[in-house]
Amino acid sequence: MKRRMYAALCTVGALVASLGLPAGQALAAGTPPRVDLRVLVVSDGGPATDAIAAELETAGTPYTEVDLTAPGRPVIDAGFLADTVDGRDRARFQAVVLPNDNPFAAGSAEMAALAAYERTYAIPQVDAYTYARPAVGLETPDTDGYAGSVDGVRAEVTAAGLAGPFGYLDGDVPFEDVSPTVGESYAYLSAPADGADFVPYVDAPVPGKSTRGSLVGEYRHDGRRELVVTFVYNRYQQQFRLLARGIVEWMTGGTHLGASHNYFAVHVDDVFAADDRWNSDLNCTPGDVDCADSSVEPDPIRMEPDDVTYATAWQDAHALTFDLAYNAVGSVDHRAENGGTDALADRFLADRDAFRWINHTYTHSFLGCVQDTTAVPWTCATTPGGDVDWVTRAEISDEIATNRAWGEAAGLPLRHGELVTGEHSGMKVSPQQPEDNPNLAGALADNGITWIGSDNSRDPRQRQVGPALTVSRYPMNVFYNAGRAAEQVDEYNWIYTARAQGGSGICEDNPATSTCLPEPLDPATGYTDHIVPLETRIALGHVLGNDPRPHFIHQSNLTEDRIAYPVLSGVTDGYAALFTDDTPLVNLRMEDIGAEMRNRLAWRAAVDAGEAEAYRVGSTVTVRAPGGVAVPATMPTGTSEGSAAFGEAYAGQVSGWTVSGTQPLLLTLPAAPDAPATAPDRPAEPTDTVPALPVPAGVTEPAAYAQTR
Repeated sequence: MKRRMYAALCTVGALVASLGLPAGQALAAGTPPRVDLRVLVVSDGGPATDAIAAELETAGTPYTEVDLTAPGRPVIDAGFLADTVDGRDRARFQAVVLPNDNPFAAGSAEMAALAAYERTYAIPQVDAYTYARPAVGLETPDTDGYAGSVDGVRAEVTAAGLAGPFGYLDGDVPFEDVSPTVGESYAYLSAPADGADFVPYVDAPVPGKSTRGSLVGEYRHDGRRELVVTFVYNRYQQQFRLLARGIVEWMTGGTHLGASHNYFAVHVDDVFAADDRWNSDLNCTPGDVDCADSSVEPDPIRMEPDDVTYATAWQDAHALTFDLAYNAVGSVDHRAENGGTDALADRFLADRDAFRWINHTYTHSFLGCVQDTTAVPWTCATTPGGDVDWVTRAEISDEIATNRAWGEAAGLPLRHGELVTGEHSGMKVSPQQPEDNPNLAGALADNGITWIGSDNSRDPRQRQVGPALTVSRYPMNVFYNAGRAAEQVDEYNWIYTARAQGGSGICEDNPATSTCLPEPLDPATGYTDHIVPLETRIALGHVLGNDPRPHFIHQSNLTEDRIAYPVLSGVTDGYAALFTDDTPLVNLRMEDIGAEMRNRLAWRAAVDAGEAEAYRVGSTVTVRAPGGVAVPATMPTGTSEGSAAFGEAYAGQVSGWTVSGTQPLLLTLPAAPDAPATAPDRPAEPTDTVPALPVPAGVTEPAAYAQTR
């Protein structure tokens, strides 16, 4: 894999010198300006600026958004952009994001103010999606270029891009082509205009020609720098997700609040236990409370010792550690029924240190209301007085404590604060149980539980449950009741096809959350050809979205046909083909994921309340935040916090959380590199308004089947 060579320019003075920028308005002589670490996003409601704003939001990077379509919006003038603080000139924004290179009317005073601001303070500008033409340093597409769909195109990061802001990528930037009937990406591919100081960072082949055209490049002119993007995208599309980090690093010079990593954690539920199997004749799962026909015996799926060997080998090959959520009763019952033997448990315990372990309760009992299963779907049983009949605090506590005691006796390396209840029960589940079991919080306190798993499809935001915070988990659409690919396809067809095609019609009844297949999947090929690519793309989208939430599957998916592995390998192998070695997948355990989610919420609350700010003066970054709030930051390699190095290396930068105290945090940036040679400045070019740009239908919404879990 290629290595990153980008060194960020750290100070305004060094940046001005390196670019050979002409003087703008006069700054205080000998006094470097203060530059606030905040981004100005000027939006026209389009998907491109929305995508960049979403990237900043998720990372925790402060930004101010001005919606050009909103009545009463602030006027962007010199006073809005800059002022003085304590006698020092202040640039209120470290970067500017525009919908295109000039979203204002011809002769606009606002565009003139932005241009002057950028020249004066060396503030970079991102043109989120603009038309290729000389005003942005490019030839027009009709000059040996191209304008049209780039669905399925494989773009590449250029040598300049790899040595610059996109050095965390291995080179390829594949554009999605999810649907053959929906346009998803539109682009202008053009070469740099004659005499323009334009450096392509990402380009693609011009269809029908041997030449290449720029998709992302840097244009220097008139004392300004613009990152010119000539393709449209939304926040979910893979091509944007791959480039988002580089766009932010380019416009901030690698010095900003907030941080972004690519996370992937996999929880495997029901270890030691067995999962009931889908029945294709009944179209339900015998043994499950929602399968009304009790005449058919359950057909359990349980891992074998060889599956443990396979799992450890897979982990080693893919540099990923599974988190195993275990139910001890599965082994206890197996030994009782098999003369005291359990080869599966013996194998797991021999390899216990190869995995991380999570308490999943002793018997996997439902810990919410007492379920009345006399009808399908089940309902909450009631007391003689008509109140909901809840599983008691003692019963919940016993499930937690007994499983923990078994795990401790078996030598499992547990973190006692982590818990995933069976089916995430005890917490609210609609429509039958719209509130948490009131006895759950007390039982969690009895057992020192500080992190409890929740189902992201119904409980996505972190919240407090007694002494614990939730850790939302993504359910993969690899079903718990399938050990073989044919079973998975059969159940998938039942859920995702219309009644007229032999399906359940669930997708017809829930069009807002589910999409019907045009026809049933082939039982022989449907898993490999449809389900695996779709689930891989969805999971990889989470990974590329700076989303730490774990995914969960079940032990049944690691045995028989081992149907989880094609999806998991699709994620890890696909990721490795796109990123450099210094940008690895971050594989956190549950409590660390919970802490990351907690810190993000606290930081976002501080930023939204105006209680957190940061600014740079020369090589010093000052951060003020409420005491005890963890501050996320991304800085150039070599940045120090006092006498210690700041952060951990990732994607060619250093980043991390540092806790604020009563005094401001001070970070010292490393010395700026020598200024590179630059082309002479060209005279200022006339600015023009940008014509209306095409936005394909597939760009406005994520192109994916909605999932029902």
